[in-house]
This record gives sequence, C-alpha cells and structure tokens, in this order.
Amino acid sequence: METLRKCPPCFLALAIALSVLSVAMATVFFEERFDDGWEGRWVMSDWKKNEDAAGKWNHTSGNWSGDPNDKGIQTAEDYKYYAISAEFPEFSNEHRTLVFQFSVKHEQKLNCGGGYMKLLSGIIDQKNFGSDTPYSIMFGPDICGETSKKVHAILAHNGKYHNVKKDISWDKDQLTHVYTLIIHPDASYRILIDSEEKESGSLFTDWGILPPKEIRDPEAKKPEDWDDRAYIIDPEHKKPEGYDEIPKEIPDLFAEKPEDWNADEKGEWKPPMIPNPEYKGPWKIKKIRNPDYKGKWEAPMIENPDYEEDPGIYIYPNMRYAAIELWQVKAGTLFDNILICDDPEYAKKFAEETWGKLKDAEKKAFEKVQKKVAEEEGILASTIDDEHDDEPDDEEPDFSDIMKKEKGHDEL
Repeated sequence: METLRKCPPCFLALAIALSVLSVAMATVFFEERFDDGWEGRWVMSDWKKNEDAAGKWNHTSGNWSGDPNDKGIQTAEDYKYYAISAEFPEFSNEHRTLVFQFSVKHEQKLNCGGGYMKLLSGIIDQKNFGSDTPYSIMFGPDICGETSKKVHAILAHNGKYHNVKKDISWDKDQLTHVYTLIIHPDASYRILIDSEEKESGSLFTDWGILPPKEIRDPEAKKPEDWDDRAYIIDPEHKKPEGYDEIPKEIPDLFAEKPEDWNADEKGEWKPPMIPNPEYKGPWKIKKIRNPDYKGKWEAPMIENPDYEEDPGIYIYPNMRYAAIELWQVKAGTLFDNILICDDPEYAKKFAEETWGKLKDAEKKAFEKVQKKVAEEEGILASTIDDEHDDEPDDEEPDFSDIMKKEKGHDEL
C-alpha cells in the first residue's frame, strides 16, 4: 500500500481495475434492449382484448432518436390499456442489492397516463396479466393533469401496497430519461433519474410499511388544570354604556332644503342621512394572550405494542417477471433498455452505454423535428391568412378542410 501511495498512476490503475472487476462480478437477472427476437421473450396479454380496449405496441426508435436502429416498444393507440410481460429465471434479492432500471420517452406530450413498470413474483398467467395481477414492485413516472405528477415507487408487503411517502418529480418533456430504483440489504434505498440521485432513505421510514415504533398513549388524559386556550377575553375591556344605542347614520345638520322643494308632491323635506362619525360598528370583545396558556396538549409517546422489527422488509424471494401495465389517454410512450441486476455500478455503466451515448444526438434530432413542425405551422398560418384576404369582408372563411388535412383525416 505504501508503494501505491508513492505511485499515483499505480493507485489509479488499481482503482480502475477494482471497478472493472466489480462490474464483471455483477449478476444480471434480466436485460432487455429490444433487439432482434424480442417478441419471443415478451408475451402480450389478452387483457381488455374482448372489450376492444387492448392497445398495440410498435417496435420502433420513435419519431426522433439518437440512433434509428436502437429500438424499444412504444404504445401505439390512444385511449387503450397496455399489458405485456417477460419471464426470467426466478431469483431472490435476500442478502444482495436489487437494481431495477429502464428508460422511458413520452413523445406525445403526456397529460394523462403512466410510464412505469412492474416486477412480479411467483407464477402468473401472462396471457391474462392485467391491473388485478399481484405485483411486488411498481416503479416509474405517472401523470394525470397538471397537478398530479410524480414518480411511483410502490412496494408490496404482506398483501398490501405501499407508495413512497416522498414526492419525487420528473421532467415532463419528450426526451428519453432513465429511471433507477436501488434497494440495499440494509433496507436503504436510492432513486435516480438519468443517473442522478433524486431521493434516498430507508424502507422503514419512507414507506409506512411497518407500524410506527411509538404511538400516543391512548390511556393518557389531559390534566384538569391544563389551560390550552391561547387567547382569553380581556377582563378590563368593558362595553361603554349606551354603545348599542349609537345610530349608524345621522341627519346631515348642514344640509339645506332646496328652494324649489314642493311639499305637496314630495312630502315634508327631511335632511339626508350621513354616516355617524361616533358609530364604531358592532361591539367586539377584545381578546388578549392567555398568560396561563400551556400549549396544545398531546398525549405522551409510548412504545407501540403492535410494532415488530422486520429485517427482511427488503426481501422479495421469488421474482420472476418484468412487466408493463398501464392506461394511456394519448399513446406514444416508448420503453427501452430494461435492466434488473445486483450492482448499481453495472447499472450506471449500462445507462452510459445506452442512453448516455445517444442523449445528445436524440436532443438534436428532436430539435430538428420541432423546427420542421414550426415551419409547417408557419406555412399553414400563412396559407390561412392568404385565403382570408381573398374572402369577401362580410363572409367568414371556412377553415374546416385545412384543419382536417392538418389533423390527417377527411370528413366522411
């Protein structure tokens, strides 16, 4: 070791070698890049098929990408349900780290729909896989309108589902992003987006899977002399005598009867009423801070008799399927580069080799498409303006045919 300290290049070489060795020793349980033969690894469910509500998938790189040959699977039909799954050799994450990672791209400016995935355990009927099929983990982005946008991290435990209590936001754009969930054997976790940590903590505290260690003593009673009134009536503040008799308005003593006032037609002249400067409104009882205020009383904390330590809270003993099950109002979500392994460093390297090396090219391709769309919209607007100039001033132009062509359909 002393020799290595005297030789920085040697120390760096050793660090690199250890890093490479760590990646080489990683166990990969499932890895899917959706290359040739992917259809043989995935089973499309018949769920919702008899209702004509089952959506179809496209094997594509999308309308823009960093590499047209790097394909994933993309939802293809609006207002549809999607369910598809792939089986892998069953494994348990006991005494080992679990890494669940995949990439998602929402090309459709998603406003309502999911981009999450599931891990399932045991044995399921893949042809009937649907929303009611039990799962072990559900992870990924979801959105419904402008107010509900978060990353789900739902863990199953003893037949119940628990979502992470922390709000984890994500970028609502039309580019590819990588989502990573890491669960360690000490029940700590990390959630990454694009290889950057967005949240971390413990399964014991951030999910509410187990009951709390301490609870308020249900037998405790508030002491009789406990004063929890923050304010009290000021005993020195008394309502002046005759306060309630003060009128809100009084006659204007400076007003003069008009010279042309006709009493026969208008009756006896009376001066107009004006606000009474002496009137202060309804009497309000003055309150002051209570000098004996002790604060809001709360029962003391005691140990929860229902709490039991569960060191195996992180364990899923028989995981067997990766799956996608979601509903989309507008299709266009593309999944790719799915990874399940036990090494966060391997997952990071995998993300760099897939998403990382293509993200800049994808962004340029997206900007090119956006520019073309903007130019076409400008030409359309110009065409509409020109046609409007040719219309008679007293007639409204009919834009219906133009807009139908823009939307890609003709009226039947």
